[in-house]
Amino acid sequence: MSDLTGFWVVAAAFTTVTAYATVPTPLYPLYQAADDFPVPVVTFIFAAFAVGVVVSLFLIGHISDWAGRRRMAVIAMLVSAIAAVVFIVWNSVPGLVVARFVDEVSVGTLSAAATAHLAELRSNARPAETPVVAASVAGAANLGGLALGPLVGGLFAEFAPDPLELPHAVFLVLFVGAAVVLRHVPETVDTSASHPAYRPQRLALPAGSAAAFTAASTGAAASFALFALFTSLAPTFLHDTFQVSDHLVDGATVFAVFGAAAVAQVLLVRVAQRAQLLVAILCFAIGLVSIAAGALIPILGLFVVGGIVAGAGAGIMFRFGARRGERARGTRPPGRDSGPPLPHRVCGPCRAGAPRGAQPSPGGRDHRPARLLRSGARRDARRGHRDAAALAGRGRARRRNTLSRARKSHRQGGPTAGTRMSPPSPRARFSPGRSRRCR
Repeated sequence: MSDLTGFWVVAAAFTTVTAYATVPTPLYPLYQAADDFPVPVVTFIFAAFAVGVVVSLFLIGHISDWAGRRRMAVIAMLVSAIAAVVFIVWNSVPGLVVARFVDEVSVGTLSAAATAHLAELRSNARPAETPVVAASVAGAANLGGLALGPLVGGLFAEFAPDPLELPHAVFLVLFVGAAVVLRHVPETVDTSASHPAYRPQRLALPAGSAAAFTAASTGAAASFALFALFTSLAPTFLHDTFQVSDHLVDGATVFAVFGAAAVAQVLLVRVAQRAQLLVAILCFAIGLVSIAAGALIPILGLFVVGGIVAGAGAGIMFRFGARRGERARGTRPPGRDSGPPLPHRVCGPCRAGAPRGAQPSPGGRDHRPARLLRSGARRDARRGHRDAAALAGRGRARRRNTLSRARKSHRQGGPTAGTRMSPPSPRARFSPGRSRRCR
């Protein structure tokens, strides 16, 4: 298929995987009733979500840089299919933990590969277009999928038979079909060339960027804490505290929180970043107070409105943190096109040039940590200065020898007697940069 068609196929597959990650949100009360486990177990099940994402981002996400975007996308779809099978055949607490972990491994793998794949496909299809379009589509697929998942799960729970099995069976079919279609998407990575030895993803901070990354990470952590609260415990709050028995309301509440985050990002895209940060902090603080007050009084409307306001603030805060992280990081280093999006992954700028003796990967990419690249560059700079000093010393010695011979010949009445010695021409003067390139 064409690059543009492949672009939309990858976006649809990305949306499907992220949506499935939050489909179980309105189903937790049903699992709780079926297995009769306490509320803290729900948080334990949800913790597998975070563990799976982090493990996949650091251990698997960057493999698509040499194994291929399409191959890793197909693998991610099949891993999601395995998670759906586990949900169907093993829906006790241990099975839920395993299924959530496996599913989030898929999410982390596809998030890294699909984000880079979308940018490369769009660039190939429309070279003159700004990269913002591909980044916006990737963000919409990620956040939009997370918002749609609870709504879809609520519809299945409220109106479909076998709500603990049917939604997983439907997504199982979608994953298998998407894996088949993704095999026809154009590959944007040269997979035939040699690739570097495998090593886990590493973190490195550019010099002087600690404050910016601290701010970005704080905003991202606060945003994800709010989203995690609603995707894990919001249905339990609605059922136990507010006596809501409609599962569609559970899904719609979580959908509203994520939807507010996406809408706020779009509405404030042209507002100054300092003003965005102020709005985000105010919305986040007001929303959290409203959530707590609505849960304690209790007032359902106050709880939901607080979640929507806080969700808008979290969306703005996350976008602001990502921008601060990108500005602090600078240009993405070669060969690190995939991997956790900021502020999840931090890489040092390495485009100044590979050190002498480096072994780049296919396409001129160097997968070594930024810390090693910087130390190698400093080492080669010192070598270059020593080489230049040695050449300059030899040049001065030659000039002294030449001048000594000329004076001796002049005293002895040789060919240069009675003549005035002229200084060497500018072209004859020693220049380290002209005679030998200093690395």
